[in-house]
Amino acid sequence: MLVQCRCLAAATGIRIVTLLPHHSFVIMLQNNPLLAQLKQQIRETTPRAEGVIKATDKGFGFLETDDGQSYFVPPPAMKQVLHGDRVQATIHENGDKTSVEPDTLLEAGLSRFIARVQKRDGRLAVVPDHPSINNSLKARIKNSLDEASIDDRDWVVARLVRHPLKPEDRAFFTQIDELVAKADDPAVPWRVTLARHALEQECPEAGSDWPLRDEGLVREDLTAEPFFTIDSESTRDMDDALRIEPREAGGWRLTVAIADATAYIEEGHAADLEARTRAFTVYLPGQNVTMLPEQLADDLCSLREGELRPVLACCLDIEADGSLGEYRFFAANVRSQARLAYDRVSDWLEGQGEWAPTEVIAGQLRALQAMSEARAAWRAEHTLVFKDRPDYVFELDAAGNVLDIRTEERRSANRMIEEAMIAANACGADYLATHIGHGIFNVHRAFDAEKVQAAHEFLSAQQIDVELEALSELSRYKEFKRVLEAQDDAWLDARLRRFQGFTSMSARPGPHFGLGLAAYATWTSPIRKYGDMVNHRLIKGVLKGKQPPAEATQALTEQLTERRRLNRLAERDVKDWLYVRYLTPAAKNQEEFAAEVLGISRGGMRVRLTANGATAFVPAPLMHSDRDKVVIDDKEGRIQIEGVERYKLGDLTRVALVEAREETRSLVARPAT
Repeated sequence: MLVQCRCLAAATGIRIVTLLPHHSFVIMLQNNPLLAQLKQQIRETTPRAEGVIKATDKGFGFLETDDGQSYFVPPPAMKQVLHGDRVQATIHENGDKTSVEPDTLLEAGLSRFIARVQKRDGRLAVVPDHPSINNSLKARIKNSLDEASIDDRDWVVARLVRHPLKPEDRAFFTQIDELVAKADDPAVPWRVTLARHALEQECPEAGSDWPLRDEGLVREDLTAEPFFTIDSESTRDMDDALRIEPREAGGWRLTVAIADATAYIEEGHAADLEARTRAFTVYLPGQNVTMLPEQLADDLCSLREGELRPVLACCLDIEADGSLGEYRFFAANVRSQARLAYDRVSDWLEGQGEWAPTEVIAGQLRALQAMSEARAAWRAEHTLVFKDRPDYVFELDAAGNVLDIRTEERRSANRMIEEAMIAANACGADYLATHIGHGIFNVHRAFDAEKVQAAHEFLSAQQIDVELEALSELSRYKEFKRVLEAQDDAWLDARLRRFQGFTSMSARPGPHFGLGLAAYATWTSPIRKYGDMVNHRLIKGVLKGKQPPAEATQALTEQLTERRRLNRLAERDVKDWLYVRYLTPAAKNQEEFAAEVLGISRGGMRVRLTANGATAFVPAPLMHSDRDKVVIDDKEGRIQIEGVERYKLGDLTRVALVEAREETRSLVARPAT
């Protein structure tokens, strides 16, 4: 220590006359401006890097920079960081080996997180529920929680309060803020997933008195008209009913009646504010968490057979060629005369099964089928139609155990309802754009604005001659998309996904490239989408001749977009958990499955099992006994083994499951022999 002090003193011009106590000397050095200057000089002249920490299960890690560089982080240095931390680090050169030592935290990878409690010898810690973090972090319990109620292995919400790279922090330390589920709770997959994404665990409670409000609207009496609903057998929140009849001039007249939730919920009411926060009903396997109180969603608003219900309706003409004609919006009362199920209707239309509708409903179903076929043909020519992908339905018992996972193809009845709703929502978008100029619109660009140029360069490299404007202008994009689909190249489609954008909510009309429409605004699901409630109020305001309110704030549209993203993540996470539980026996037996290559990374490839929709990872070491003979081009999405291309994005292959890891909710597979 004395030697170090003398060196520092010499460097900073400090003259040591009397040896000070250690702590006094340290304080003096800390407050010395010359020392601070020296440290800054050393910092400026030492090679440094900035990036995100990627941990491995072997103790070491890597610093991944934004420009694609990767630096080795040795095990001692990894004890100061966690996976996902964004840090600055010092670069060390030792011969031909380069490593980095993180020294400055820019952004912690953990803040609020899910963890499992670890109690050992009276000491409390948490282990983050993260596939790349297995650190045991010291913890304390929030004062408002009862420590006795939290046991070893319980699931909790924790928060990182100290980090070794923060000034004045010497180690990791966390605080337990919430008990999510006991270790033996059968509802763990659902509770943990909802808590992870900060989503509500229960349906909202908002009283039991829901009188029908007098909104000053004249409601047309359509109770004698033979409206009907088509939903899944288990559906309780039925929000759309249909009436269709052929027109003498050709084509059809379709009336879409939508449950009028805003007839019960005044804007600014507690139930409205809660629905605004939730934004959507969360649909998970075996559990739905509604946006509205269940009494409204499943009872008063639901278009039950034989029950009088207020609706917002749109009557629209569809020409014989499938194009949309005139339409009008109005308020009405309806009484559904038939509750139909997708599978039964599809079976009947396909000449299967014993079920049959009444004569009045039968005629409408045939008309609806003809209309949907005409609309699909028109959209195929004038907009965009994407290939159908099957849905995978989980059958669970009362305890949440997976009994079966069945493939549910989109059949004729599903397509009929889908075409009816797309048509109605296209009319809704036009109505809002024409009469108000704003609303809640679904906007989707084919490619991210920042990635259009890169997408164009990629296509040029594939000898696909396309002008840059065809990737950003809707009319041109539709032509390009049809040319692309004609090639039927799964690898090309998969590679292009890197450049594609996501759907967002906007207060202003904008193109929806996914549907090939100039504008698209949903109003057909107000029981489960808050944006649809907003659009209902706007449409009803026009019907009443009211001055339109100010357009939705950017904060609201961003919140709707974010909540939709979180809901999808929650659905995926619960399914991953259930897949692992369901396929554990298959992994023990190393059963083989047909699979599609979804993604290729430096470590291997990700595949989807076509039989049940589960995703599994095939590590490179399982592709060949000699890892050096496996060459992975993650940017091009191709894998060579012994100099021969064996896999690429979009390929169909066969794999054998070898491991099901519930702690990480992941499946590991190898190529089938």
